Amino acid sequence: MENSERALIEKYESQDSELRALWQQHQDYEKMIVKLEGKPFLSPVVEQEIKELKKKKLAGKTKLQALLDKYRQQEA
Repeated sequence: MENSERALIEKYESQDSELRALWQQHQDYEKMIVKLEGKPFLSPVVEQEIKELKKKKLAGKTKLQALLDKYRQQEA
């Protein structure tokens, strides 16, 4: 995420529970991905789990971007 996007999240997360939840979920998925990718050996099951987490993270980021776009328009 860019700094401008993080600033918007920090500004509006206290008043938008959906934004806050999506941001928290995004961070949680990132932590899980980093943890799994840090293993010395990735079994096929773990590789599949990483793929699924990345898909979920991307889907959440798409929703998050839509909310951020809405806030950018309000500020313009």
